[in-house]
Amino acid sequence: MRSLTLNIREIFNRYKHYYTELLILAFPILLGNMGHTLIGATDILVVARYNIDALAAITIANSIFFTIFIFGLGILVSISVILANFRGERKPTKRYLFTGMVFSLILAFIFAVISYFSKYLIDFGGFEKHLVPYIKQYISIVSFSIFGMYLFEGIKQFLQAHEIVKFPNLLLLYSVVLNLIFDVIFVFGFGPIPSMGVKGAAVATTLVRLLMGLLMLLYVIKLINFKSKIDFTYIKQMIKIGTPIGIAFLLEFLAFNIITIFVGRESGLLAATHNIITTISSATFMLPLSIATALSVKIGYYYGACNKSEIKNYSIAGMIMGVGIMALAGIILALFPRQIISLFTNNTEVIKIALPIISIAAMYQVFDGFQVVSGGILKGFKLTKIVSNSVLIGYWMAGFPVALVLVGKYHMSLRGYWFALAVSLCVMGMVQASVARYKYNKICQK
Repeated sequence: MRSLTLNIREIFNRYKHYYTELLILAFPILLGNMGHTLIGATDILVVARYNIDALAAITIANSIFFTIFIFGLGILVSISVILANFRGERKPTKRYLFTGMVFSLILAFIFAVISYFSKYLIDFGGFEKHLVPYIKQYISIVSFSIFGMYLFEGIKQFLQAHEIVKFPNLLLLYSVVLNLIFDVIFVFGFGPIPSMGVKGAAVATTLVRLLMGLLMLLYVIKLINFKSKIDFTYIKQMIKIGTPIGIAFLLEFLAFNIITIFVGRESGLLAATHNIITTISSATFMLPLSIATALSVKIGYYYGACNKSEIKNYSIAGMIMGVGIMALAGIILALFPRQIISLFTNNTEVIKIALPIISIAAMYQVFDGFQVVSGGILKGFKLTKIVSNSVLIGYWMAGFPVALVLVGKYHMSLRGYWFALAVSLCVMGMVQASVARYKYNKICQK
């Protein structure tokens, strides 16, 4: 026991500097990631207390909306990957801000149009008929929020590449409070504002996201040279590096959202339960994701500078932090499942369905931490195609067959899907870590 304690202390002291550097960069990112998740969580908290049908409708609508929205968001992640690498190579980066903003708004227009017209497919989804009008209503309004969110993310990624992370992520956190206030006002009504239910939640979310984009623009307005030309070479790089990230995001969200759609056709109650567990799981995932994001910036910089020893030290420190945090999260979920679920709903049927599912979520937390940190290392190496391929292998080549067996043959319904998700994350982590190790051994050989 004493030997184990000494080893742990030695590991901590060896990488203390790297833990500190990653935490300084990751903590504001964590606040921002929490903001993203909590904006959705506040919608659920408020709407769940309005009525269960409204919660089911928003759950299904968001599963469709985010499947479209997330692809473009993934493409914008390429901005921080590319510019961090440029910084390591000592290249100037300020001139790329204007091009990145224009590109963000072009993407916003494309995906807002796709999202808006997706509502015409809802009639063919096989959902409960009384939910269909509410699903359409929510998507019609929230599609316009893409303009604010993409503008915000494009600027955020630029700043993140330069390790300027406090303002954008604190803004996200403040937006949670504003979203909660708007949700209560527009969902339940306040003074002259009538109760709008599902429509109110959509209006609240859209207003908050548009305001976020505007405030971010004002923050960097002095840095923008509006007379500068659009750099099409940079746009090509963003598309080349970002498209695989967008595909990875899409495939991952599709896996979770297809479950929502399938169980939503079976029962709105199951869809609502799945959404609550997904929100809880997403909240814990934000912790290693923030570390992985900070890690990709650090590794991108040192990869550009061809500094192999720093890449190794940051990778080890990031993996210890990511896996350790998720092990702790898994223990908390396993010990206090009922208390955690009760934060979102007091519906006894939902709680009964959710309890065995949250136990599965607790089990796979370590796998989730391992795979997301491995993915962060690969993004730093600009190996974004490997990230998207690992998601394809994990969710669709490994997890999907498991789901078919557990749900189709053994009729495990929602439990079967969540067991399959655990298998998917384990496979993804192994694939990504293996490639990252191989790439590290090849660094700077030329």
